[in-house]
Amino acid sequence: MRDLGVGFGYLLQGQRWVGRHGRQYGFGLLPGLITLVLYAAALVALAVWGEDAVSWATPFADHWASPWQGLFRGFLTAVLFALGLLLAVLTFTAVTLLIGQPFYESLSESVDADVSSDGTAPQSGLPLWRELWISARDSLRILVRAGLWGVLLFAVGFLPFVGQTAVPVIGFFVTGFFLTEELAAVALQRRGVDLRARLALLRSRKTLVWGFGTPLGLAFLVPFVAVFLMPGAVAGATLLARDLLGEESGAEEETEDEEQLIS
Repeated sequence: MRDLGVGFGYLLQGQRWVGRHGRQYGFGLLPGLITLVLYAAALVALAVWGEDAVSWATPFADHWASPWQGLFRGFLTAVLFALGLLLAVLTFTAVTLLIGQPFYESLSESVDADVSSDGTAPQSGLPLWRELWISARDSLRILVRAGLWGVLLFAVGFLPFVGQTAVPVIGFFVTGFFLTEELAAVALQRRGVDLRARLALLRSRKTLVWGFGTPLGLAFLVPFVAVFLMPGAVAGATLLARDLLGEESGAEEETEDEEQLIS
């Protein structure tokens, strides 16, 4: 359970780091603002036309007696919007990181250089187009995995009691895991750690990942919050990546202080 506090500590440290580096924070806001506008338009469209889509997909319920038709389709519409919101949370990070790859790469390097003992940061040595290709390819693979989880949770959501209690909790932990993977990928990809190795690293310390990603996923549900937290989330994920790889940094003492405050 100690790792839960450590993960949350890295999340706080990342926000504090960008707070002390205003220029990096300002540049880091731009990709999130662009992505937010795109996602807001998509969710509004889903809210406006979601009921029509459900009605089209359930013609067998056209002749059901009232109130069963309304209850059934209303429930499916709510579940559809909730699934869309979950997928938005899961994919927001991937899309924002793809749009803002140069910004977040620079931010992550600055964090590495700031906390490393020799003041240097690992370099990938790859051209920008190659980094963008790898990032897009890996993000698509993660989104497929996240989508499968989303479909599974959607199906289980129909079960009485379990669907209303356990599924939302599991959903937030799944969201936290994949959010952390996407954010830590900025620092880990620069070190040449491929997707399979990244997932193995994260699975080896799930509580650390959940401590970082689950509260972040909850915060991302609040409108506009994701935009303002993204730069700090990238900074915190860089610190978390250093921990996963056993790299020393000046953040260990601060992490211990965070743990004491949380406990």
